[in-house]
Amino acid sequence: MEENNIRKYAKLMEELGLTGLEIDENGCSVRLERNVTQLSPVMKASPPPATEYPPPAIADESIYEVLSPMVGVFYSSPTENSESYVTHGQRIEKGSVLCIIEAMKLMNEIIAEYSGTVEEICVGNNQIVDFHHVLFRIRKEH
Repeated sequence: MEENNIRKYAKLMEELGLTGLEIDENGCSVRLERNVTQLSPVMKASPPPATEYPPPAIADESIYEVLSPMVGVFYSSPTENSESYVTHGQRIEKGSVLCIIEAMKLMNEIIAEYSGTVEEICVGNNQIVDFHHVLFRIRKEH
């Protein structure tokens, strides 16, 4: 990967406020990370709105959190005018599509690991998510 491309991705990370970005290009994989403690005082003084942060973790062992495996844009439905894949309180089966995350112009389906009930949808449609951002909380069936 060329140095110019790496610099371009680093600038994009800064513009979007991302702390990590992984790029696979032409068989070459690069992971960029930045330390948020090194941000300028201006950025520290004006954090993004609270809605961009995931809700706090729940200690209930019957609930599992679906985490984003990548940086991208969260989509709750397959197309703009269609129904969401899942809704709050909906019962889902293992293997069900929960959402799509668009990363590098690729649409990635996020699949349920367990059957259960959707307890919480933690992000909004078209929201940018980072690695390990909590997307859903699902109560597992026993």
